[in-house]
Amino acid sequence: MKIGRLIRGPLLWRNLLGALGLFCALQLQAATQPERIAIATAHPAATVAGQETLALGGNAFDAAVAISAALAVVEPYGSGLGGGGFFLLREAGESPVYRFLDARERAPLAADADLYKVDGKVDKKLSLDGALAAAIPGLPAALVELAERFGRLPLRDSLAPAIRLARSGVSIDRVYRERVSWRIEAMRNDAETARLFLEKGEIPEEFSLLRQPELALTLEQLAAEGHQGFYDGKVAETLVQAVQAAGGIWSLSDLAAYRIVERQPLRVQLDQGRELISAPPPSAGGIALGQSLLMLQQLPWRQADAVQRTHLVVETLRRAYRDRGLLGDPDFVSNPARQLLAPDYLKQLASSIDPHHATPSDSLPPSNPWKEGDHTTHFSVLDTEGNGVAATLSVNLPFGAAFTVPGTGVLLNNEMDDFAADVQGANAYGLSGSQANSIAAGKRPLSSMSPSFIESSQDFASFGTPGGSRIPSMVLLAMLEYLDQQPIDRWPSVSRYHHQYRPDLIEHEPDTFSAAQRSALNALGHQLKSTGRQYGNQQVLFWDKQDGSVEAASDPRGIGTAIVKPDAPQ
Repeated sequence: MKIGRLIRGPLLWRNLLGALGLFCALQLQAATQPERIAIATAHPAATVAGQETLALGGNAFDAAVAISAALAVVEPYGSGLGGGGFFLLREAGESPVYRFLDARERAPLAADADLYKVDGKVDKKLSLDGALAAAIPGLPAALVELAERFGRLPLRDSLAPAIRLARSGVSIDRVYRERVSWRIEAMRNDAETARLFLEKGEIPEEFSLLRQPELALTLEQLAAEGHQGFYDGKVAETLVQAVQAAGGIWSLSDLAAYRIVERQPLRVQLDQGRELISAPPPSAGGIALGQSLLMLQQLPWRQADAVQRTHLVVETLRRAYRDRGLLGDPDFVSNPARQLLAPDYLKQLASSIDPHHATPSDSLPPSNPWKEGDHTTHFSVLDTEGNGVAATLSVNLPFGAAFTVPGTGVLLNNEMDDFAADVQGANAYGLSGSQANSIAAGKRPLSSMSPSFIESSQDFASFGTPGGSRIPSMVLLAMLEYLDQQPIDRWPSVSRYHHQYRPDLIEHEPDTFSAAQRSALNALGHQLKSTGRQYGNQQVLFWDKQDGSVEAASDPRGIGTAIVKPDAPQ
């Protein structure tokens, strides 16, 4: 009997081990999908809109439509139907598919390099305020594209929350009032903008209602007719007539010709099996992030104290921002992305960093950085299938061009200011121009918007923020918190600093450095300048593929919300 037991024992154990292995495999397979939905947006109403759309049976792409449209209503200072943006998509599957939708605005077909020159000199105001400052919007086309190609719900369902918000009204909050204070003079100069967004020419009282019935009608037209509902027919005619009457150069052909461009996302292999998936040109942010991360991999940033880590990060940013002026709209210029991310080139850049001294920017070969408006918006969303979206949207400066088309509720962007209006001199912000980013008919202006993922077999993280030229540095700092295995709440809340090659100084939030740290950085040769206020509004999420758990976080600097909830019953 003992012999028999010994013979049957190994067979029994093999069967048990086989069953256990099958169980573990099934558990691992189950964990390859998130156990909950996650949403992080810059406004509570937009977060609710996304959640509501998922509860209807929509996926992350439907939720992205709902969130984008809701933000267009509740954050007219940051995004809108009169603006555009970038959408980074993750389509779930055994091998996920990444897509990048370029919904950036385009220059009107009548635009040229001398558009904003008067008597041979650039008139800065022309590219900032009024109808001439507006490029052709891309967001409406993006909403249609997301719904028709990737979503499950009809567009009218995804747009329903935004339509309701526009018609019933949203409460004026502190952020809205602050943004108005920055642009109130320009807003007063346009009667329709003043009527909709001001109260008798002044900043509205907090908690008063912002109602936009005309915008609700435009959204309904978009829901009913799709692309044609905005870029053709009555809405298009109304837009063009108003722009031309106010001195702009739009035509019906501009609107009819607008299309979303799907581009290959930028993909950069990092160490430890991770991959950065980010925005390609006409975003310069993805390449700046890729360069910075790959340089830092060659430097002891993890082991460094706070001052030395800041020094190393600043030196990588200095070099990455130096290279950004080489980039432009890939439909118009050849971008040297491969050369800028080549291992030998980045090794050379990293080796040029002196751990004990700041590198004067003037000692580096010149490039052409620029500055764009820093009041965009960002959101991240993940569904329980593993579909994800990171999107950064903009109208450029707060309230865009401060020009609203009567009868439509559409507040137009001033993204034309993101072009280099004077490639020989400086732009409206005192920074050098760039031939690659000069104005041309139908061209998309360069942008820093950097919706990004980092993914490995172990986990998935999503990043993004508004902030103009500071976007890449903000996203980089959040990514370093992730790579350092810090809690997700730290990713968007970490104190911020920034260097963009020129001007040659570290900009930082007021409480980023102690007096001793400022002194130590000065001793290394850095100049520091406080921004005098906090900046940015990052929205992040994290999915642990080992156990399926999901986390999300919204920047404490803003009024946004992040939620993680069970998927709604289908």
